[in-house]
Amino acid sequence: MKKIIDDVCAKYTRADEVKAQGIYPYYRPIESGQDPVVKMQGRDVLMFGSNSYLGLSDDPRLKEAAIAAIQKYGTSCSGSRFLNGTLDIHLELEEKLAKLVGKEEAVTFSTGMQSNLGAISALAFRDGFVLLDSLDHASIIDGSRLGFSKVLKFPHNDMRGLEKKLRVCPRNAPKLIVVDGVYSMEGDIAPLPEIVQLCEKYDAYIMVDDAHSLGVLGDHGRGTANHFGLTDKVDIIMGTFSKSFGSLGGFIAANHNIMNYLKHNARALIFSASMPPANVAAVSKAIDIMLTEPERIDNLWDVTHYAQEQFKARGFDTGHTQSPIIPLFVRDTTKALQIVKLALDEGVFITPVIAPAVPQDSVLIRFALMATHTKEQVDIAVDRLEKVFRQVGVIK
Repeated sequence: MKKIIDDVCAKYTRADEVKAQGIYPYYRPIESGQDPVVKMQGRDVLMFGSNSYLGLSDDPRLKEAAIAAIQKYGTSCSGSRFLNGTLDIHLELEEKLAKLVGKEEAVTFSTGMQSNLGAISALAFRDGFVLLDSLDHASIIDGSRLGFSKVLKFPHNDMRGLEKKLRVCPRNAPKLIVVDGVYSMEGDIAPLPEIVQLCEKYDAYIMVDDAHSLGVLGDHGRGTANHFGLTDKVDIIMGTFSKSFGSLGGFIAANHNIMNYLKHNARALIFSASMPPANVAAVSKAIDIMLTEPERIDNLWDVTHYAQEQFKARGFDTGHTQSPIIPLFVRDTTKALQIVKLALDEGVFITPVIAPAVPQDSVLIRFALMATHTKEQVDIAVDRLEKVFRQVGVIK
């Protein structure tokens, strides 16, 4: 009987089948930092698959801050924030984060995934409703599954669909709408003004996942709510540190009542080890740099607009992107995996997005930009990707 789990797992052969075709695109080892050019098997490769939007993950100032924190505090807090894992620098960072996104308080989690798991599950009250965009990040979906609320999904960025779902919710029931600020695969932005209007009409709360918005949207990169001038209307803001802030971890920010509840009821916070000192110090330094070097965000948008124009001019289908995340739609899994392999042969690192992350007819290549990319690097990448897309028959 003990073989049952082994037997079930052994039936999963998809990865081995793709490996046998020589087009397996995952767990590719990188031998350097997440810069515009990385080392892979000893050769230079253009990196267009990273979430380091501000280009800070290999910045010497973040490294110095992390090293100094290790020297003072060690490599681990060896416990949860709830017990022995709260350092003075955790509290300092949380004050900085709350001020950054315009909320009363914030609390850090050990990862962005944990942030959504902890906050959403804790706020998904019995007899309540959690309403999700159909393209919400997996961490949002999983967080809603861990709670006691009924989960309702509405079509992507479809406000009529959202209102239809809100109408079936009792007026006095707890209602939490959770959306991505910038959608991590398609690169489009949530229509926050319309969502806020519906929240006010139906007495619902709104939580925005700003994982891919911080450092990208808003004044000095303050995120989606700031971008739309709706900071006071958005109840809960979530963010991660593994993107623009070049570290690891996440946070939730809201008013005192919500934060006090989460600090004592979010299981992913209470039962997880806290962020290590090095990560905390690196995030704090990254925020300082973001606020004092706005030219980083300016350059990020400069190369973003340039890349979007170049791809469209060459006949690529880039969907409805409004951000440094540019989807290159392929709509065929095998061709997408072939493109990733051929692109790496050409010295360009990109990532595939296939089912179940997206529907089968929406399979795409994710092309992501950093503030430290140059237009010359974009030109090289677009030229090589056009060659590859034509080779597999996606562009005629």
